[in-house]
Amino acid sequence: MKTTGFIYDESYFWHDNGSGALHLASGGYVQSHVYGEDPETKRRFKNLMDICGLTPQLESIAPERATREDIELFHLPSYIDKVKELSDANGGDAGQIAIVGRGSYEIALLSAGGAMTAVDFVMDGNVQNVYALTRPPGHHAEAQEGMGFCLFNNVAIAAKHAKRKYNLERILVLDWDVHHGNGTEQAFYEDDSTLFISLHQDRLFPAERGYVEHTGEGKGEGYNVNIPLPAGTGNAGYMNAFEKIVGPIVDQFKPELIIISAGQDPNFFDPLARMMVTADGFGRFANFMKNLAEKHCDGRLVLCHEGGYSAAYVPFCSLAIVEAISGIKTDVEDPFMEGFGCPVETLFPHEEDAVQAVIKEQSKYWKFG
Repeated sequence: MKTTGFIYDESYFWHDNGSGALHLASGGYVQSHVYGEDPETKRRFKNLMDICGLTPQLESIAPERATREDIELFHLPSYIDKVKELSDANGGDAGQIAIVGRGSYEIALLSAGGAMTAVDFVMDGNVQNVYALTRPPGHHAEAQEGMGFCLFNNVAIAAKHAKRKYNLERILVLDWDVHHGNGTEQAFYEDDSTLFISLHQDRLFPAERGYVEHTGEGKGEGYNVNIPLPAGTGNAGYMNAFEKIVGPIVDQFKPELIIISAGQDPNFFDPLARMMVTADGFGRFANFMKNLAEKHCDGRLVLCHEGGYSAAYVPFCSLAIVEAISGIKTDVEDPFMEGFGCPVETLFPHEEDAVQAVIKEQSKYWKFG
């Protein structure tokens, strides 16, 4: 049995956001350039895996399409109707920068279904872990509207599917995308059976979300952990947060399944963020979470692709993740960082201060060393 599964479908690359530049549609004074959520970023990752010989060493898994009932595990029927109507017509915005193209509804069902399929394969023991190259992404999508390129919340739906089908009592959803996972937070804000942890750039997107003091409500109080990190945080700063916050909390929660929103937009060259994580850093993130999965849930680990907007660099960051979870090292080396001499391996005092602020808030609910 191969250890790691890989999910993708050609139609993921056919979801059409239209033309634009960065996060805006073209028009007025905005000349079309490279739209932020561009399929080439993901296609180039798959191409790199193919050309270096990693793909054949993984278990290729075809995604099943989610049903409307599956999507309704989180999203309101009125919102699902809106996405379907836009998809059947000429497209449009399903919320806040959540562009639907013709046929996007069916592709979004397959994207959510890819996350669900990943859960099924690890829960049934067919593979130990899975990387799902899902598109469109999902972690910003809230119950009532899409947001930030996201139509249906793949990870939230997958976690709810896992609880429904396998009667799991403790699921960890961790989000290392550079933008706060507001939609996933909404899905589980009052839920003590799903621990949500989001590491993100402080005060980036969405506005007024992802603050340290947002810790959950009702039964979910203490089960929502926001780790906002200052702009410029590199490998050392992130790993400090993983080791001092994520590790101790997960050790106490003892999840039965770990799902990760894997957005590679904290990368050094991303146009929609200001972090300094290298490909090697992402490999370390993945290895850290793989070790936690092996410690607590027999290695059951699902990663779903989210953001990441440097078409040149994201493929190398994502490849490092798959290498880490599969244990297969290719001959690919990071070609971009040589000569920068940047202090990505230095932990700065203000980065430590950010971690200590989270520990102070979360000490109400969890024990830290």
